[in-house]
Amino acid sequence: MALVLAPVLPVADWLDELDALARRSPAFFVGRPVILDVAGLGLDRDGLVGLVADLAARDVAVMGIEGAAPGQLGAGLPPPPAGGRPVEEVAIPDPDVDAPVVPPAPAPFRSLIVDAPVRSGQTILHLEGDITVMGSVASGAEVIAGGSLHVYGALRGRAIAGAAGNPEARITCRRFEPELIAIDGLYRTADDLGPVQRGLPAQVRLEGDAIKVAGLD
Repeated sequence: MALVLAPVLPVADWLDELDALARRSPAFFVGRPVILDVAGLGLDRDGLVGLVADLAARDVAVMGIEGAAPGQLGAGLPPPPAGGRPVEEVAIPDPDVDAPVVPPAPAPFRSLIVDAPVRSGQTILHLEGDITVMGSVASGAEVIAGGSLHVYGALRGRAIAGAAGNPEARITCRRFEPELIAIDGLYRTADDLGPVQRGLPAQVRLEGDAIKVAGLD
């Protein structure tokens, strides 16, 4: 089971968000196989080689690349995964043609809805917005959101919100039994939490430098 990373433009800003996540969880990528999804980025081969090198410098081991244009992969780059998505060649604008310079738009805030329970051993990573899990998060599973995290079932695994640097993020669930909770780099384990709201609906938020757990009406 691999972790999929899908960079967004501008790539430099996306790498900065990845660095912020690594500072909060230094061992997050250690030993984890990664699939890199580059669909829609419009990178040429040199840009793709540079991105893989940037990830390797961060100890992110890319085992496959999905969404690359035909002919981009080959020697020096990981192969496409079985069943990966092919894409058409991306037209590169002629640099000699005068055209208005349009600054890149910021990455949109996008929510991710997970319709199935998150099983033990699974990791859901979404730094561009909130995550809503319609089922439960099992013990041994991990859900990491750049924004808030909402679990409509039992929360028994690791729940990390505000991973992109958002102290206003919250964690809510219908049954509070986590192994670990974290918001904006501050975390508490099950042992730290004690019996507070155990097995009950709960919301988690930051108050200053402290994590507060309260009931959810």
